[in-house]
Amino acid sequence: MHGWVIKIAKFPQIFVFLYFSPNQIPKLIVYQLLPGFRAEAEQCCKSMELLSRCSTLIPHASSLGLLNSHGKPSNFYPKLKSSLSFPSASSVLKTTARKPSRTLATSCSVHMTGPQTPDAAQRGAETDAMGLLLRERIVFLGNSIDDFVADAIISQLLLLDAQDSTKDIRLFINSSGGSLSATMAIYDVVQLVRADVSTIALGIAASTASIILGGGTKGKRLAMPNARIMVHQPLGGASGQAIDVEIQAREIMHNKNNITRIISEFTGHPFEKVQKDIDRDRYMSPIEAVEYGLIDGVIDKDSIIPLVPVPERVKASLNYIEISKDPKKFLSPDVPDDEIY
Repeated sequence: MHGWVIKIAKFPQIFVFLYFSPNQIPKLIVYQLLPGFRAEAEQCCKSMELLSRCSTLIPHASSLGLLNSHGKPSNFYPKLKSSLSFPSASSVLKTTARKPSRTLATSCSVHMTGPQTPDAAQRGAETDAMGLLLRERIVFLGNSIDDFVADAIISQLLLLDAQDSTKDIRLFINSSGGSLSATMAIYDVVQLVRADVSTIALGIAASTASIILGGGTKGKRLAMPNARIMVHQPLGGASGQAIDVEIQAREIMHNKNNITRIISEFTGHPFEKVQKDIDRDRYMSPIEAVEYGLIDGVIDKDSIIPLVPVPERVKASLNYIEISKDPKKFLSPDVPDDEIY
């Protein structure tokens, strides 16, 4: 059985395999190219008998013509993502074509299923950047917080904690907030993992995102010098029958009290003071956030290790150019490498 290989110009990591079923119905199988195996995929495009006879969904490595440097079939092939079928062959390709596989170029988009890293599904080369950051134990929260984003962040936190719970996880936050339930899921996992979670705000950490920022490991909650931080009470609304409105009102008050209690715990302020402070939107600079107890330090270009807690910017006492050449030379011996920012 022969087929066609479609290379998607907009998404170079995606390969679409088109073939005909025994009843002449064309089918598409979309694969994501695994990092490091582009050469094998290129060879697959040149000459490929598409599917093995044993399965119509999972191709065997040898049937894809993927060979390693020793001339043996490779165990790695593009990962199966989804399968699509169409009702008629005539609307796609003529059934008389039975030639070896061809390579086509098109700019069409591919919709894939299943979450990966944050927004990795359709971000092309940016996926590799996220993967490199993850290898350095850096997690980036740069979206409005919803269930999809929360699932991705939580999975990364749990993975890094399972790999090595003795090393810090750095969680960069640039978010205007979002779903309270999704935020509380992330917050609970930050508290759950054994590894210290250093939270760093950049851009803005507002609304529910400020809860995640303040929920990091004490002494390791930081912010960039031009970041903005905002706290407020939960937002919500209700409609429907009177009893339904009453139920929703009770739930909103429960959420408000819960958020107030959490902020009170990690800032050290009395419950009543926090309740008053978050009654309206309260914006803070990083310095004000340090004074309030929401974060512990401010990072600037002269900082090697932000001191905590500090009421003002951390300034290096030595020449920055000299420090940047060999930072370890200026550090005390008992400072672990993973604490160097």
